Amino acid sequence: MTHRFNTAQATWKLVRVGSHLALGWWTVKRIFPRLDWHQKQQQKQAWALTLLALLAIKLEVSGEPAQRGPVLLVANHISWLDIVVLMATCPCRFVAKAEVSHWPLLGTLATGLGTLFVTRESPRDAVRVVHQMAEHLQAGDLLAIFPEGTTSQGTQLLPFHANLFQAAVSAGAPVQPVALQFIDAASGEPSLAPCYINDDSLLQSIWRTLTVPTLCAAVRFGEPQNVLGRDRRALARDVRGAVDALRQPAAAPLWHLQQPT
Repeated sequence: MTHRFNTAQATWKLVRVGSHLALGWWTVKRIFPRLDWHQKQQQKQAWALTLLALLAIKLEVSGEPAQRGPVLLVANHISWLDIVVLMATCPCRFVAKAEVSHWPLLGTLATGLGTLFVTRESPRDAVRVVHQMAEHLQAGDLLAIFPEGTTSQGTQLLPFHANLFQAAVSAGAPVQPVALQFIDAASGEPSLAPCYINDDSLLQSIWRTLTVPTLCAAVRFGEPQNVLGRDRRALARDVRGAVDALRQPAAAPLWHLQQPT
């Protein structure tokens, strides 16, 4: 009976989430062209907060998320939800792997929200995107990257690839470390449900997330770091250490971000 109940609940959540994704697609296509920058950011944050609420994911935040650039946000990478969580907390533009642009609905949304796509297997394309990132930072944008280069279970931090840090070095922009964790609200233990790793398909990850009664997305923002003469490798190493420290239990306490009900 419990299994049937969870399946029914998950199916209902899936219907509501699908409708909300379609609404986001319609908003990007039809409404965004008529909005100014601030109105777009308000729409993006409201949409992301509502999506988390529909997924029964509570959002808890500590630290001060940057609200304007130029800043390069650097976060660990666990799930497709990472983008939604960061979008709910600050008005950032993302750098994502090119495959995301082909995801049903989500790819259209990501493109419409100004995501910069990079083909990670191509050094030439990485150089192109770094130049593009530097231009956006110099123009005052807030960019977010996941320098592990792939998702993980979130139980340990993978090495950071240094290439994209060159954009902050070239633009002289501060870098803000961010730690993401997903926690089972009932047990208080880290949850693997939202993970998107190994042979997982996107649909499998989404379904696991839907079948968990309540999750908590914990986001910790560290202090922004200035480049201070560091090259991209030194900057990547130091920021990775800061992200890892934010992931520890002794890090700053979380506060609850109000979400739609």
